[in-house]
Amino acid sequence: QVQLVESGGGLVQAGGSLRLSCAASGHTFSGYAMAWFRQAPGKDREFVAAISWSGSTYYADSVKGRFIASRDDAKKMVYLQMNSLKPEDTAVYYCAVDGRPYYRGTDRFDLNWYDYWGQGTQVTVSS
Repeated sequence: QVQLVESGGGLVQAGGSLRLSCAASGHTFSGYAMAWFRQAPGKDREFVAAISWSGSTYYADSVKGRFIASRDDAKKMVYLQMNSLKPEDTAVYYCAVDGRPYYRGTDRFDLNWYDYWGQGTQVTVSS
């Protein structure tokens, strides 16, 4: 069965950095986009970043210029480098697999496109 396991979350001061990792198993991985979403207490889950099967990246405006998504297909890993963190980045971060193989479009933001999800990793940014 498909498993996604996130790691790398923690407590960091504002302005600091964290690198999240997501390990995939039981899935083809290459040929599918991967994405990061986050959910803060009392809020809906929101799109953060996506990386297509070909390596193109997409970011929410709130993280553009601060976060960088990357992937290693040989290791079936996806990463999110988070820099210049702000208290409003505090949330549980989830990785997810897009259900559309070799998708070339730009519609990445709707969580309903994503078939599999990890359990999440907590990121807390103190002011």
